Amino acid sequence: MKVLLTFYGEEKTGLDSSPEQIAETFKTWGEFDAATRAAGAMIACEGLEGGHAATTVRIAGDDRRVTDGPFMETKEQLGGFALLEVSDLDEALEWAARTPWNRDGHVTEIRPVMDYSQYAARLEGTGLEGAIS
Repeated sequence: MKVLLTFYGEEKTGLDSSPEQIAETFKTWGEFDAATRAAGAMIACEGLEGGHAATTVRIAGDDRRVTDGPFMETKEQLGGFALLEVSDLDEALEWAARTPWNRDGHVTEIRPVMDYSQYAARLEGTGLEGAIS
């Protein structure tokens, strides 16, 4: 099963960190990346630019509203993600616990990637089978 780990925390820039802190951060993330790749679990893992770089799009009918910044005004912002292939939720929990993100009270959310086969099965015999590929 595929799961998306999303990393939330109080937004702060790494540029405020000392060179030693930056090196330690990249080292620990490199170790996480190496471990997940060695286990065959890693699909993708990336950090995201801060909320200042976000653009939000809202569509209502023919009206498209584009605003600068993230969707919600909160102290915690989405900082990055890891897309993993795991056997079950327990394995996802193990990887989430091993991310360097979980220091300093940050939060990791685990969310399964949607399995579209359940929808395809519902379309069988309806003539709409080609709608999901």
